[in-house]
Amino acid sequence: MATTVKEASNGDTQLKLTKKDFESDQEVRWCPGCGDYSILAQTQRSLPDLNIPKEKYVFVSGIGCSSRFPYYMDTYGFHTIHGRAPAIASGIKITNPDLSVWVITGDGDALSIGGNHFIHLLRRNLDINVILFNNKIYGLTKGQYSPTSEYGKVTKSSPFGSVDHPFNPASVAIGSGATFVARTMDRDPAHMQAIIKRASAHKGTSFVEVFQNCNIFNDGAWSKYTEKSTKQDNVVLLEHGKPLVFGTDKDKGIRLNGSTPEVVSLTNGKYSEADLLVHNENDTDSTHAFILSHMMDNPNLPAPIGIFRSLEKTCYENALNEQIDAAKEKFGEPDLQALLDAGDTWEVK
Repeated sequence: MATTVKEASNGDTQLKLTKKDFESDQEVRWCPGCGDYSILAQTQRSLPDLNIPKEKYVFVSGIGCSSRFPYYMDTYGFHTIHGRAPAIASGIKITNPDLSVWVITGDGDALSIGGNHFIHLLRRNLDINVILFNNKIYGLTKGQYSPTSEYGKVTKSSPFGSVDHPFNPASVAIGSGATFVARTMDRDPAHMQAIIKRASAHKGTSFVEVFQNCNIFNDGAWSKYTEKSTKQDNVVLLEHGKPLVFGTDKDKGIRLNGSTPEVVSLTNGKYSEADLLVHNENDTDSTHAFILSHMMDNPNLPAPIGIFRSLEKTCYENALNEQIDAAKEKFGEPDLQALLDAGDTWEVK
């Protein structure tokens, strides 16, 4: 329940929302142990800190396990059609820019049938938040390979191994011109909450990829990065203005050899932190962000976790509505019937 925290200047009480305020009365129906539970919980824990009225939230999803999400949020929401959540969300944001709009999607929903909608949402830069659950499998339809499944993946739809080369979601987002690109993991609640809050604060399309475990059809897909015994040596945290250092003893770093990232030791006297790549999330040139996003494609390099880039750019809905207002001021309020009666006409015989 919400709790009173203080009295506003006009005498009204201001209420502090809690996680429970965002929990719906619907039974959460994911498989026990699914990483989706963590993403739901961290979202519900993060929203109260955003100081956005509850009635301003809208969660939009497509099709897939992740897309049950709106049912479990006690907010406005739409469970739409496969791959088309960005289109629905765009319409919502354009018609009511004051809303906080969130797209919940999966690697199949966003990158396969929804790929075209996904890249153009990022290109247009509407002020919409996208959370992509990446489990590298089609879970809802019982275990077919997805656009992010590794080459050679044996599944029900690829019994001899997939011959598709996988998409890298962060790379796709950066290549599409996204102004905010981040990556987090279902097994790191604190980090995920921090990323969700940063994504919400960003003005423009924010894209967050979450390494999410499907313990039924692709268990352990991200264990190299999420398990305590292996995480420190296989994950590098992206922190703005800081060099890329990682390892259990913080004894390794990432430097660029030309345009190729490589792991170097910080203990043999050959390299120091001064030689390492320093992360700049505000760099207008996407080259380094793109290089970082592809590091996880190399098994000898750690996977970057954090914010790849965060840039300011005009939001599509603002530019569009300003254009509409200017047209109204110049030509007056539109007359739909006059528009239908105007222009060329044809007589069909």
